Amino acid sequence: MAVHKRPAAFEGADGCAYSVDILTDTTGQPEAPWGAYLFFVRWSHGEPEVQGHLETGFMVTGFSEAAVRHQLGGMALSLVKATLDGLVRTRSAP
Repeated sequence: MAVHKRPAAFEGADGCAYSVDILTDTTGQPEAPWGAYLFFVRWSHGEPEVQGHLETGFMVTGFSEAAVRHQLGGMALSLVKATLDGLVRTRSAP
């Protein structure tokens, strides 16, 4: 996002287009009150319409929202893509 000023986009293992963003929320844990996770928006084929989403659990926790966002923001795009494909496969599993 820092390079292109927009969320990264990928083709998932299911052939659908996804964009990804880093979201944060409170954890309820005093030792690490903030968490960050990846939120993948699935887009329809043709006209761009949101068809659903996938999300990870907290991938990073810490003391401040800015710190967890920054830490997760350093994740390699290849690992983000692998995370997406893992979520797609888990969702598709019988």
